[in-house]
Amino acid sequence: MMLKAMLGEAWLAMGANRLRTALTMLGMVIGVGAVVIMMAIGQGAQYAVQQTISTMGSNLFIVLSGSFTAAGVRSGSAGGPTLNVADGEAIAELEGVVNVAPTHQGRRQLVYGSQNWSANVVGTTPPYLEARAWTIASGAAFGDSDVRSATRVALLGKTTAQNLFGDEDPVGKTMRIQQNPFIVIGVLGSKGQNLDGNDQDDTVIIPLSTAQRKVFGTPFLGSVRMIMVQAESADSMQRTMDNVTSLLRQRHRLREGVPDDFFMRNLSAAAESEAETTRTMSILLGAIASISLLVGGIGIMNIMLVSVTERTREIGIRMAIGARQKDILTQFLLEAVMISFAGCLLGLVLGLGVALAINAFTGMVIVISGSAALVAFAVAATVGIFFGWYPARKAARLDPIEALRYQ
Repeated sequence: MMLKAMLGEAWLAMGANRLRTALTMLGMVIGVGAVVIMMAIGQGAQYAVQQTISTMGSNLFIVLSGSFTAAGVRSGSAGGPTLNVADGEAIAELEGVVNVAPTHQGRRQLVYGSQNWSANVVGTTPPYLEARAWTIASGAAFGDSDVRSATRVALLGKTTAQNLFGDEDPVGKTMRIQQNPFIVIGVLGSKGQNLDGNDQDDTVIIPLSTAQRKVFGTPFLGSVRMIMVQAESADSMQRTMDNVTSLLRQRHRLREGVPDDFFMRNLSAAAESEAETTRTMSILLGAIASISLLVGGIGIMNIMLVSVTERTREIGIRMAIGARQKDILTQFLLEAVMISFAGCLLGLVLGLGVALAINAFTGMVIVISGSAALVAFAVAATVGIFFGWYPARKAARLDPIEALRYQ
């Protein structure tokens, strides 16, 4: 009953100065709303990056062939024929390796009827699709027998299929890569852009042997520009990379002190670095928004101190008729809590509304999680109670005689 009476008193006190109470709550409303919006945007950015990372495949690294020098000019990575299919077969035997896909790729012109399109042509082996976690939307993938026979079959990415065939189903149709006819046996599932902004769906995948013999040509039989390797877990990535390095140096008969004739790139590390940057930005956005909560808390303390000063005589009368310090403390603290909680609730509604509006009008990925809203509410409420404690404590410690004399 005592708590109910105090809540009633707190409500009346807030209602006596509606405009001042509303302005006090406004700081909390803006603070909580800003935190919810920033967290929704930050988590949305994290989700978008994670989705992009997942399209690349997990625990991947690539081995690129080395460079070569001609007339004093060095080529870049993947310029020299230092890797071959046999290297890939040897890597596949290593412990901790799940998938290995020797790859030869480059842009080539595609033709179907009167339509033509330049796309990235990837010559590889069946494990490539599994390593990249690439699904088949329609049709079927090629197998090892197609690689052995250098069959002229192709899998099309969504973008390539759309630009070359339009609304027509490409499966079973014959197109040309340069002057060579290829039968389209399947269409790949959509992956979207990678972290570099390149369209992963603008691609054609064909058997490696076909690419070497019919599309790109190779100066040495079986040479490839890169080998994609998938490790069994993220923890074993570095160990697997070290094992691959040792194996290739041994196979290529490189003496100690001689630099590698190949290059390695950890795709997963680059993706995780991008994700870590996004997480840091999310934390920064939340921290900036939290400053509004601090300002709102200071506003509550300021108004409560004013209220204590205005109601000094009332406090004296309460103490004179038997109110204890604990009762006065509870009374003023309840007022601060009610202002804080009301501001928090309105801030949550505002933040959720603005976040949904941003998603609706800009298409930006927004992730609204219950835990994020709960954290924002809890922090805001704690800030309000913390800043309401000092004015309530000051009111409870007033001397009753001095309070009664206060004019």
